Amino acid sequence: MSNASSRFSFRLSGLAGLASLAVVSAALLPGVAVGANDPSPPSRAVDPGAIRVLLSADPETTMAATMSGTVQSLGVTLGQTIAKGRPLVQMDCAEPRARLGMADAELAGARETLTAKSALRKLDAVGDMELNLAKSAADRASAAVALARTQVAYCTVAAPFSGRVARVYVRPHESVNAGAPLLDLVSDGPLKLRLNVPSRMLRDLRIGSQFNVNVTETGKSYTAKVSAINARVDAVAQSIEIEGRLTAPASELLPGMSGVAQFQQTK
Repeated sequence: MSNASSRFSFRLSGLAGLASLAVVSAALLPGVAVGANDPSPPSRAVDPGAIRVLLSADPETTMAATMSGTVQSLGVTLGQTIAKGRPLVQMDCAEPRARLGMADAELAGARETLTAKSALRKLDAVGDMELNLAKSAADRASAAVALARTQVAYCTVAAPFSGRVARVYVRPHESVNAGAPLLDLVSDGPLKLRLNVPSRMLRDLRIGSQFNVNVTETGKSYTAKVSAINARVDAVAQSIEIEGRLTAPASELLPGMSGVAQFQQTK
């Protein structure tokens, strides 16, 4: 029994010795390291001057319905280039036009009454109070006409600036409420670069400071200059928002593209 136990202990000792020898050999052999099969990739150095940047249109806006009603027609399609003042969406305008007709009729009647009261006042047939009431009624009718014309103008949604249609939210014959989004419009002018930089860079940043932008979508580098610096620092993130402009036109760039901005590091 003791001989069997001795042989078993010897085998365990031998296995432990082989394991220790393998570890030592792996440490001593060149090019072999413990954990060589670790799938995690080696960490890459990050350029401290690289900052994410977003390209945006200036200006850009979401056109909203100024009245509740039914979309009668759409005058544009997705991605279409449009000029300032061009009609984009036409709403059903039957009811506002009817109200305008009623207001015009009431104004005509109020003016007739005012003319008659004025003539009677000259004959001393009516008093000043009646004449003043007639004038007030005519003024109210005139204001009602102006209001009705404004509501008719709401039926047509026109482009406030030249640009391109980035998104369409509605379709013809669709009912919408006042304030509902109709379409997104982005300017076709020079793009604006938006980025947040560490607040410690403020000592070197100035309006006109130059930096490079590597745009991901095009794979190209562009030169830009700082055009605006926010008046407040984000105390939590210790960063500040700035804006920039490209120094040369680049027709291949579109709003929504992004990349990395690189500032020259000062010593």
